[in-house]
Amino acid sequence: MMDHARDLASVQDATERLLTAVGKMDNAAVTDQSRLPGWTRGHILAHLARNADALVNVFEGRPMYVSAEARDADIERDAPRPLDVQLTDVRDTAARFQRTAAELADWSRTVELRNGVTDSASRVPFRRWVEVELHHVDLGIGHELEDLPAEFVEREIEFLAQRFSGHPDVPPARLTDGTHAWDTGRETDQPAVTVTGARADLLGWLAGRRDGSALAVAGGALPALPPL
Repeated sequence: MMDHARDLASVQDATERLLTAVGKMDNAAVTDQSRLPGWTRGHILAHLARNADALVNVFEGRPMYVSAEARDADIERDAPRPLDVQLTDVRDTAARFQRTAAELADWSRTVELRNGVTDSASRVPFRRWVEVELHHVDLGIGHELEDLPAEFVEREIEFLAQRFSGHPDVPPARLTDGTHAWDTGRETDQPAVTVTGARADLLGWLAGRRDGSALAVAGGALPALPPL
């Protein structure tokens, strides 16, 4: 069972950490390349703000985005803005997300996200937490996967393992950090590949942030994962 109140508190903490770190940047750094291909740091900040708006739409029963094209256009429009404008936008939209969530009465209802994906409203705060934590790393300003909260890392590994579970293009695999294991990939009678490594490296590989070269693989090759 998802604890949406606990996740909302975690989102707020993660947002404050991000805002504090970004506040140490200058305007020139906003236009520098991030770790995401084709995106500057300004693109990431704009995306975080527009994602908060989009999740408010979800809570209020509207489409998450008007269209994929509109989503991309909004990010491109907002990416070049000065640092102070970016910070204000991320802070204000994050606060609006929190206020809207505080007013939500039915956390068990099903909501629609992007591309026809549906989920329980109670899982939306965790989804927002993922956006804030991973994109903080993507900014490339000294915050690494190893710095993420342990609870978040474990839950995101489990979430992504479940996401790829049953996927026809992902070979069966057992992921382990030596103490805990997660199964993923398509169902088959063949033995599963075992992928072993530190949790940060497992998460980085599953989330498309690392190439998996730090992982040990037994029983076959490291599975190729489809984009998220």
